[in-house]
Amino acid sequence: MNLLIIRLIIFAVLFFAGLKLYRMYREWKLDREELLDHDTDDSDANQIVRCTYCKVHLPETDALRERGEWFCSSAHRDKYLEEQKSDDQ
Repeated sequence: MNLLIIRLIIFAVLFFAGLKLYRMYREWKLDREELLDHDTDDSDANQIVRCTYCKVHLPETDALRERGEWFCSSAHRDKYLEEQKSDDQ
């Protein structure tokens, strides 16, 4: 009878230790995935910007920047700069 109780206590301790280790592993894994997601978001720089000329929205990586303004193409950039130049004169 005493041997059965000792085995039961040992089994319970091992079970709870294993459960605690599993929870710690799962929390570590979730934290690591969260950090990787944040790193990926920062490195991709998938900000959406608007073309100053035609007002179309596009990813920052595909856009052109000139004088602090965003453009969807070099043609729109050139047209906008020409209009600004003629407005200044």
